Amino acid sequence: MRKQNKPLTILMADDDDEDYMLTVEAFQEARISNPVYRVKDGEELMEYLLLEGKYSSREEAPLPSLILLDLNMPRKDGREALQEILAHVDLRRIPVVVMTTSDAKEDISRCYEIGANSYIVKPITYEGLVKAMRLLGQYWLEMVELP
Repeated sequence: MRKQNKPLTILMADDDDEDYMLTVEAFQEARISNPVYRVKDGEELMEYLLLEGKYSSREEAPLPSLILLDLNMPRKDGREALQEILAHVDLRRIPVVVMTTSDAKEDISRCYEIGANSYIVKPITYEGLVKAMRLLGQYWLEMVELP
């Protein structure tokens, strides 16, 4: 298990308040205590990552170690945001896990073609979400060595 000085930060980009709250609760139930920050669309995601707009410092907007990205968001969707993240030299090393309701083969293929690190279809049940967050946390936050 990884030894670290401070917990790795998770940034969740999702416009659905209920999905965000359920995901945070699932992390807690899965005993994942990493801080989870949230943005509600792709525009805000890029502002957060690039310290623009209301995000002026890494103290209020810590660089995430992992991004959970919904696809269907207003203003700028997850596909566009993923392309921008991977095109930016200082951001492309951050793992991006697409976590969305879409199980469309086109979305899955497109996200991997763009460069997503993982693609998770949001589970229908809360128990499924807890299991998914436990496994996600074990893999990305405990096993994998992140930059």
